[in-house]
Amino acid sequence: MALLTVSRTENQSGTPSPTVAAAQIVRRLRQAQDWQLEIDHILACLARAFGGHRTILFRLRELPGQGFAQSIAAFWVDPEIDEIAAPPTTINQAIVDSDPLLERLAEEGRQGKMFAGLTSDLSGFLRNDFEKQHIRSFLSVAVSAHGHLWGTLAVNDCVTERDWTDDEVAALEVIAAALGDAIERSLSEYHVSEIIRRTMLQSSLDAIMVVDETGSIIEFNPAAEKMYGWTRDEILGKDLLDTVIPSYYRKGFANGAEYMAGRGSPMVGQRLETVTQNAAGEIIPIELTANEMRLADRRLIFGSIRDLREKQRAEEEINRQRERLHQNEKMAAMGSLLAGVSHELNNPLAVVVAQSTLLHEFATDTQTKMRAEKVRAAAERCGRIVKSFLGMVRLHPTTRAETDLNQVVRAALEVTAYGARSSGIGIDTEFAAAPLMVMADTDHMTQVAANFLVNSQHALASANGDRIIKVRTFRTAGGGAGFSVEDTGPGIAEAIRDRIFESYFTTKPIGVGTGIGLSISKSIVDRHNGRIWFEPAEPTGARFVVELPCIGGGLDVVAEAAPKSSGLRHAVIIDDEPDVAASLADILELMGVKTRIVQTWKSVADALGHGQVDIVFSDLRMPARSGITIFREIVAERPEMVQRFVLVTGDLIGAKAEIEQLPPDLKPHILEKPFSTFDVRSALTAVTEQVTLQD
Repeated sequence: MALLTVSRTENQSGTPSPTVAAAQIVRRLRQAQDWQLEIDHILACLARAFGGHRTILFRLRELPGQGFAQSIAAFWVDPEIDEIAAPPTTINQAIVDSDPLLERLAEEGRQGKMFAGLTSDLSGFLRNDFEKQHIRSFLSVAVSAHGHLWGTLAVNDCVTERDWTDDEVAALEVIAAALGDAIERSLSEYHVSEIIRRTMLQSSLDAIMVVDETGSIIEFNPAAEKMYGWTRDEILGKDLLDTVIPSYYRKGFANGAEYMAGRGSPMVGQRLETVTQNAAGEIIPIELTANEMRLADRRLIFGSIRDLREKQRAEEEINRQRERLHQNEKMAAMGSLLAGVSHELNNPLAVVVAQSTLLHEFATDTQTKMRAEKVRAAAERCGRIVKSFLGMVRLHPTTRAETDLNQVVRAALEVTAYGARSSGIGIDTEFAAAPLMVMADTDHMTQVAANFLVNSQHALASANGDRIIKVRTFRTAGGGAGFSVEDTGPGIAEAIRDRIFESYFTTKPIGVGTGIGLSISKSIVDRHNGRIWFEPAEPTGARFVVELPCIGGGLDVVAEAAPKSSGLRHAVIIDDEPDVAASLADILELMGVKTRIVQTWKSVADALGHGQVDIVFSDLRMPARSGITIFREIVAERPEMVQRFVLVTGDLIGAKAEIEQLPPDLKPHILEKPFSTFDVRSALTAVTEQVTLQD
């Protein structure tokens, strides 16, 4: 009786008996969604309950052109005999056909008969194979599915020759039958659909939640875990209202299901954009699709949730790029507009400068000379302002030349002075005594200084107390040069100081700033191998500083060379503006150069064929022909005039762009409007030097 009791429950070591193990395994197989996920555990339990050392699930399948083959679906080996036990052998149809015992066993297997015994009682292939695997005793039963032999389930004892008890045989047959049922379920359409559904749920990129009629969460996929920060085990069974719904939306609802039904705006059956809350309390914008499901008498709500943060970031980036493109288009349009304005303004300014210069030269009384000088200075200032505006809005590559930073900052002040005066903002300046020469693009560096000045004006617009902008130029200890712009405004908060040079980052109100001024300024200074930075001013305010590298010694004082005789005696002036042409002619006559004016271009022979011509001045923009076209025609017939041609223009940047398209050995000189006597003399000197080198 004692032995019988042990066999029915568990042995003395505490391991379940074969009968109990069979019941446990059957229950596990019935509850399992996929038997293949449980088979390793089942084989281990089976071996321990039977006191065996190896358990195997063989699969019988037909291979193309090879007949039936017995392959290994799964097996378990006792770690204590793992070193001596060889792995199970796959037996194909050719081996079966060559061995009478295997042929008989194959037929009995198809009939569902059990195969049990001792290895010592076998012969042929199986005897050799089992001895190689150290099998002493064996027991196997057929596993059938859908009325056909699917495979066999075997238990091996690799230590002892033994006879298997009736309880062990019956238990193995029960397990094999339950396994066959599980295999049938796995092959059924419903189970396949269930596996597909589960796989889709697990692999979905969108977060998926299922809640029941009470609002309790009963499904939570991996994407939801990643999005919300809760694990599936943590959140299952909790109410939707207390977890993923923002706290400010919870008032007045009893549970999550009631919230989903809504107050006049139900979410079930809808696709909408809303917000949710994660485990950290962060509010996340989402797109929600919620649908109702009926399962028996239960009402479930299936929710598919898409995180919109990445989409919103992408849309914001697109908007920033669109705004940047819009700004570039506006700047390009402004450049074209100012190019036309520049041409129209510089023509009369050229007349004013030239005539005031001549008036100053020929006036006999001091008072007239002083007034003429004031007119000339005012006209030249107008010209500089127009040129500075044009340089800042016209898009052109960096062109470096020896540049005085004092003049750069003065040009920026002239451009921005009106805005400061009209807002009641005072400007204090402190310029270095000597010129601060650096290698820089004048227009681009003027743009940097003007950006600083405009930003300071905006910062002071709503400031209380003294509203002062302090501008300073200086020589660095290493021989370089720099400038700074400081204001007495509220300054820049410490939390955002690291971001002020980022593109599109701005603290200004909408419509006041674009967030690209400081970013462009930094890129310009970086291209000049310089440094740009911000530092707080005391007691309040902001200071922006630029430093550029030096270009060598000997530049502290720049002296104007004494005028030399050009040796040029005859000039032709081609210009459709009579006053501009006449003013230039007056200055040239003052320098001993006889001139002839051509207002309408006809041909090279008409313009140059009536006598000696040492130099030609031609306006760049004219209705009939441009100065570049005239230059090409003259050089084609009179190659010696290449170095004796001067383009006169009020749009220097546009002129440079057109000249760059000419061959390197065919580039005319340039005289910029409005021009003074010094500018005209410099043009004559440049022509003389090149003609001398050519000769």
